[in-house]
Amino acid sequence: MLSGFVQRERLADARLLFERLPEKDIVSWNAMISGYAQNGNMIEAKHFFVESPCKDVFTWTAMLSGYAQNGMLDEARMVFDEMPERNSVSWNAMISAYVQHRKMVEAEELFNVMPCRNISSWNTMVTGYGQAGMIDEARRIFDKMEDRDAISWSAMIAGYTQSGHGEDALHLFIEMVRNGARMNRSSFTCLFSTCADIAVLECGMQVHGRLVKAGYGLGCFVGNALLAMYFKCGSIDEAYIAFCEISKKDVVTWNTMIAGYARHGFGDKALEVFDLMRKTGTKPDEVTMVGVLSACSHTGLVNKGIDFFHSMHQDFGLKPRAEHYTCLIDLLGRAGRLAEAKSLMKDLPFQPDATMWGALLGASRIHHDTDLGKKSAEKIFELEPDNAGMYVLLSNLYASSGSWAEVGKLRVMMRDKGVKKVPGFSWIEVNNKVHNFSVGDTVHPEKAKIYAFLEELDLKMKKAGYVPSTKLVLHDVEEEEKEHMLKYHSEKLAVAYGILNMTPTRPIRVIKNLRVCEDCHNAIKCISLIENRLIILRDSNRFHHFRGGSCSCRDYW
Repeated sequence: MLSGFVQRERLADARLLFERLPEKDIVSWNAMISGYAQNGNMIEAKHFFVESPCKDVFTWTAMLSGYAQNGMLDEARMVFDEMPERNSVSWNAMISAYVQHRKMVEAEELFNVMPCRNISSWNTMVTGYGQAGMIDEARRIFDKMEDRDAISWSAMIAGYTQSGHGEDALHLFIEMVRNGARMNRSSFTCLFSTCADIAVLECGMQVHGRLVKAGYGLGCFVGNALLAMYFKCGSIDEAYIAFCEISKKDVVTWNTMIAGYARHGFGDKALEVFDLMRKTGTKPDEVTMVGVLSACSHTGLVNKGIDFFHSMHQDFGLKPRAEHYTCLIDLLGRAGRLAEAKSLMKDLPFQPDATMWGALLGASRIHHDTDLGKKSAEKIFELEPDNAGMYVLLSNLYASSGSWAEVGKLRVMMRDKGVKKVPGFSWIEVNNKVHNFSVGDTVHPEKAKIYAFLEELDLKMKKAGYVPSTKLVLHDVEEEEKEHMLKYHSEKLAVAYGILNMTPTRPIRVIKNLRVCEDCHNAIKCISLIENRLIILRDSNRFHHFRGGSCSCRDYW
């Protein structure tokens, strides 16, 4: 009964019962010490610890863990040093305390002198280094392990995933399968996130197959990761199937589905899911409304978006945050309602941030409002002077209006401030291998074949009415040279490679690290018609589904 009170955090009742006990055994003393320690009351925990007539290893470890959980590492180490006897649990507790507070030097010092290391000790070190971003140290410990369990592999895979080493995570997964190790749900979740980040659909589907073979159901945690993976890899049909298979959908599940459809340009479907979410009784949160507003923005549903924004508080008790205002500014700006967008910026309940000004700059570029674009850019440069993307947006705006002197000034400004434009590149997965392309790529082994195909395609495209958007070239050169500079953008090379190497019935999925330019967007629309192919392009902002000469974004991106 005493333990029951402690577990339910009824410490006052537990203390009354403890004081009435005619005989107090070690279990009773330990229950009181642990109860106070776990609730952060180390003064009372220490009182019972001092008064306890008999202290075994568990008692000391409870005090150590209590201090550690409350960030009192010096006191925890003092208890550890004073312990008359230590077992693997007490050693691991002290090492874990250091790991939790990112003190990896102290953790490894203890680990190296630990006389009774077990697999939990090794796993704690791998996890600690991985979470601290010290991935080489994590791998060093991992490689020294004589025995590994599912937690060991998961910790190392998670470390690679969280540190942005997606390919290393996938290589380790392959090694794990070859070693016959059993994966846990954490491993699968990390791997789905990795496949999503680097957009390798074929590999993600193989991991999904392993999940099914392992007998794991699609609980919310792993199911949501799988759902996000399919969306981020451009496979909305598989995402929908995964969504239907998740029996218990939480708010994250619904949000992932809404945001996924929105990013792919299927705003109507996103709003259908939102309606269904409300019918199931799941309460929308702030993230839900970002997805809903983005869906309206990406598909031009201006009035619906405005209505949703104004009903947030009344219908769902949600106060609009900065990200919701950004969505509304973007919504108005894309629709050409720049005056309303500017008015909203003036009436904000807080100072506009760089993201809001960026939305206004993007709208200025679409609708060729050079003055507004310049003002927006100046505000962004004040807030984020190293934001290379905004320099490029403003340069495009100047170039499209023929203001080459202003383009030159921007180049000088970037050089003087040391701002470097992020180089654009695209990649495509074919037969489980990822092929990378940069603009004017000269290193791909099949470059001659790709370039020859693009030359043939260029002639067909021009016959079909395609006109290169030479106004986007940020150089004051002849038209012919501008056309040549546009012809070999990285996404065009990746698309061409996909057409040459993938069967006609399979979609071509290309990923680009930057936003797709207007010329490539127009060109790929034309290519989808000429080649009768579904081409799915993921850029830094959204997805574009090109089919039959049109795009899912309706040229509204």
